[in-house]
Amino acid sequence: MTPPHTLSRRAWLGALTLPWLVGGCSTPLPIVPPPAGDADAAARLRESADAHGLDAYRAIRDINVSYSGEWRPLVNRIQPEVVDQGFRGSSQERLIPGAGVVAQAYTGSMGRKQVVWRRGSGTSGDLGEVAVWVNGVASNNAAARDASALVAEGYGLFLLGPLWLADRGLRAQMAGTERVDGRVCDVVEVWLTPGLGRVASDRVALCIDRVDKLTRRVRFTLEGFVSTQGAVAEVDTFEHERRFGVTWPMRSYERIVHPLRLPAHDWRITGLDVNRGYSATDLRGAEFAGAAAPPARPL
Repeated sequence: MTPPHTLSRRAWLGALTLPWLVGGCSTPLPIVPPPAGDADAAARLRESADAHGLDAYRAIRDINVSYSGEWRPLVNRIQPEVVDQGFRGSSQERLIPGAGVVAQAYTGSMGRKQVVWRRGSGTSGDLGEVAVWVNGVASNNAAARDASALVAEGYGLFLLGPLWLADRGLRAQMAGTERVDGRVCDVVEVWLTPGLGRVASDRVALCIDRVDKLTRRVRFTLEGFVSTQGAVAEVDTFEHERRFGVTWPMRSYERIVHPLRLPAHDWRITGLDVNRGYSATDLRGAEFAGAAAPPARPL
């Protein structure tokens, strides 16, 4: 199928495989120094975090979630290291929010991939720690590790929205309004330090529903992997449900929005439970151990 308007499939793919920096001048989230504090933006972020269940979230020690999803055509050919379609099918994921730790166990057509990621401080000496195992064997592939770190931190943000940003002292500013699935949302732009993965900073924009204060869309830069630097993507969230005092997006959809628009990924939560009581040590290996090992409770 030919993409819309004037680009042929071949020309479209050719443009997308160029360095992502080509469109930097028109990016919706330019990498610029953070502004001075904006009290209105900080208040709006806090309102959204409260709407998502901030008090209950602060009492959660660990989160156990499973996903199933589908990749859209073309995106794997454009960013194969990030998509990693042969492994990133269904997943079991474990988060320890207080430690900035995310671990992911993927199953796909090529077998199993295990990732464990700890967020760093964002300084040049501490960009975080990541380890990857492919079919039980530790990977020494630097590109694979960097891409996996970006994905792991990103999926914490997609799952938890403003909760993932809470209590981190991030600078933010108001950035107008936009509609998400027909809902009027206030846009709050955040300077994320550290960024998504092994990078000092990224930009994030949250689209916060004026009526119920839920974050309906998250837009973000992708500076943590060399071939996605300059790109911008966004995730829309749907079918929110309240469980364990927290509001969770049961279905999500990701698209690339810069330098060209491209549908990327659909996924949904298939299992969820919290507070099993394991430690980060139980996540550091080719398989989850101890209380982290059982699958997330099916929904």
